[in-house]
Amino acid sequence: DADEAELATEAPRLLAKLRAQPELVDVASDQQTNGLQTVIDIDREKASRLGVQIDAIDNVLYDCFGQRQISIIFTQLNQFWVVLEAAPEFKNSPNVLDKIYVNATGAQQANSSVSSPGSITANGAITTGGPQVPLSAFATMRIATGPLSVLHQNLFPAITISFNLASGGSLGQAVKAIEEAKTEIGLPDTIATSFSGTAAEFQSSLSSEPYLILAAIVVIYIVLGVLYESYIHPITILSTLPSAGVGALLALNLFKMDFSLIALIGMILLIGIVKKNAIMMIDFALDAEREEGKTPEESIYQACLLRFRPIMMTTMAALLGALPLAIQEGTGSELRKPLGITIVGGLLVSQILTLYTTPVIYLYMDKIGRFLSRRRDKPAKKPAELEPVLTR
Repeated sequence: DADEAELATEAPRLLAKLRAQPELVDVASDQQTNGLQTVIDIDREKASRLGVQIDAIDNVLYDCFGQRQISIIFTQLNQFWVVLEAAPEFKNSPNVLDKIYVNATGAQQANSSVSSPGSITANGAITTGGPQVPLSAFATMRIATGPLSVLHQNLFPAITISFNLASGGSLGQAVKAIEEAKTEIGLPDTIATSFSGTAAEFQSSLSSEPYLILAAIVVIYIVLGVLYESYIHPITILSTLPSAGVGALLALNLFKMDFSLIALIGMILLIGIVKKNAIMMIDFALDAEREEGKTPEESIYQACLLRFRPIMMTTMAALLGALPLAIQEGTGSELRKPLGITIVGGLLVSQILTLYTTPVIYLYMDKIGRFLSRRRDKPAKKPAELEPVLTR
């Protein structure tokens, strides 16, 4: 937030709301506002009557506590910075502010205090050259609390709230709970919030997921359309993909696992593995239709009989290859297990369904293709020929 005070007020409200969410644990903030500080309240009218400029007050305070560099000592081997500051015994208590004197000779001499080092008198007063006015004559000191540090992000004051997931919770549920908490407390629009770390990667993967899957399906459709010289039968092959997705989601739900980025990778792999069942059958059926002149019913029936064994062999090879990923235990298994479960579940369900659904879809798609072909090739009606009319 650009307003540091507003940020300091709203952040504890959001923190308290997040701590009440069951999906989150160990909610903490890096906001530290309990640091002691001394606040100097300046009576500007009184300071003006005494001839004290605000710049002079800033300069003398910085001379005492700001470590101002006033010179450099050069030697044959090194150089040393000369830093002006109050002696250590004057920094142990805020009461030292009562011993600070400020130049009261007007704006020109007040501003010159930057280049005129201060001095400490015999009675312990810290002064700058010229007529002096004690700081306590026009200012009061009080103890207050303030932030120990102010962190920034993109040049704006920022506060980071960290959290862990509750047992059995998912990152998706946590992100949803945080968004709902922001809405419930009415977080002002002037406060910008964003996720970082794993939560940011999770949101990034979700935003690109639909486009990634759509691009994979479009590329497969184009390749299959070129291979079979058809606009219809690539759709028949792609019809096997929903069953694989349903099987993968059911397997993840059965083992109580989240749909993570690794599970998404498994879904992408299923797109390439599952469609080979339909490719084996449709490739043989189309060849039987075009080369042997068989009807669609006869060709797809023969394809199912002859391709059943290769389909089962290839599916079992892929399934058994992913099975060790699904059943493994030990270090790092939580990263690879979603991939194996997704592939195994998708292959099992798709294998059972596609053996029955692919022939049916093939016949319906063939009818649709023939219907569209007849409409496209149907000749246009010729205008009626004029018959000669005999007249007397």
